[in-house]
Amino acid sequence: MFRLRFVLLLVLNISVTVLAGDKIVWPYYHGPQRNNLSTDTGLMQAWPQDGLELLWTASGIGHGFSSVAIAGGRIFTAGMIDKQTYVTTLDLNGKQLWQRLNGQSWQASKQQPWAVPHAGSRGTPSVDGDTVYHLSEMGQLTSFDVRTGDERWNVNLLTTFKAERPKYGLSESLLIHKDAIFCCPGGVDGYVVALNKRTGQTLWANDQIKDPVGYCSPVVARIEGVEQVITMSATRVFSFEPENGRILWDYTFGNQRNNSATDVIVSDGLVYASSGYGGGSILLRPKRQADGKFSVEQVWKSDLLDNHHGGALLLNGHLYGSGHEARGWFCLDFNTGSKMWQSPGKGSLTFADGRLYCLDEKGIMSLVKASLESWDEVSSFRPPKEGRGYFWAHPVVCGGRLYVRYSDKLLAYNVQDD
Repeated sequence: MFRLRFVLLLVLNISVTVLAGDKIVWPYYHGPQRNNLSTDTGLMQAWPQDGLELLWTASGIGHGFSSVAIAGGRIFTAGMIDKQTYVTTLDLNGKQLWQRLNGQSWQASKQQPWAVPHAGSRGTPSVDGDTVYHLSEMGQLTSFDVRTGDERWNVNLLTTFKAERPKYGLSESLLIHKDAIFCCPGGVDGYVVALNKRTGQTLWANDQIKDPVGYCSPVVARIEGVEQVITMSATRVFSFEPENGRILWDYTFGNQRNNSATDVIVSDGLVYASSGYGGGSILLRPKRQADGKFSVEQVWKSDLLDNHHGGALLLNGHLYGSGHEARGWFCLDFNTGSKMWQSPGKGSLTFADGRLYCLDEKGIMSLVKASLESWDEVSSFRPPKEGRGYFWAHPVVCGGRLYVRYSDKLLAYNVQDD
């Protein structure tokens, strides 16, 4: 049954609200357009032999895998301290401005011994104007004042929508679009929901989907003239109307572990999805029919670029990212799925000023030309490994700096070509 609760909500196109005069902006996970492409220019095209200049290291942010959001001269991230989840705000010099609790961490919940190495924060905070939002692994969605850290409101999604904690905890980085926050608690009373960003009030809740939740984050796009939000559950790619939550289309896709952690990529009406554990990659073409409903055509499917959780990005008609386990880094043609090249390694990446910034999960940061012929590494270095776990937090390039998160530390490097 489609259970719908909503107030009037008009969503026309993707919006980013930032503070006046703010020029250094990366307010969401994967940036202003959530495409993981930095607009920075004038960056080094090769790094010094003795490595990049380390500007500062911020400690005490808590252990975890959250990346950073940047807006209003502040840096936002999340981490686990004493089995609790905290949101931390720093200035651009790495000085802590405030740190606030956002509920229990995933490690505090009942779990098997194998899960302990994977404990830590997941989602990256989302900044909208004078407010920052964060969703914890245990479903606590809290709105904080950007400057003071004062709590404005909070909602526990697991309790509100009668949802069970996912195996690895909720991992979404919240999508904020116009007046709404979109997320997938996966509950009996709301699989996918929209909340009013100012009050936390439920705008609508759709309980049609019954799948285990995915571990990815939603994106907004316009396909065939229709504005829609697109994401993945553990077993399908699906799209819904932002105004009311009505499902527009879905397509079966996933893996044997029910673990789909990579955000979809939308370009020219085509939707790319990727999944590890044997899921592979797929390109879909949703088509709007005469009656307004959508059908979905599979353009191609491949076992290549079966991304685990390091993300993929689209650049000039080509996909870049890494595969699961030891399958390596890939470049695929977006329209055909054909392999352009493959190179050993696994990790996360971002793009800025003609270069890929590839962070291997074992701790090697590489500067790579965005080539169609081969993995063309220009420079590399190894950030300090003081903590535990893998380098799973996605790197960010913003304001002439490279930000690398490892365990409970954030490192800022100068990549500006002076």
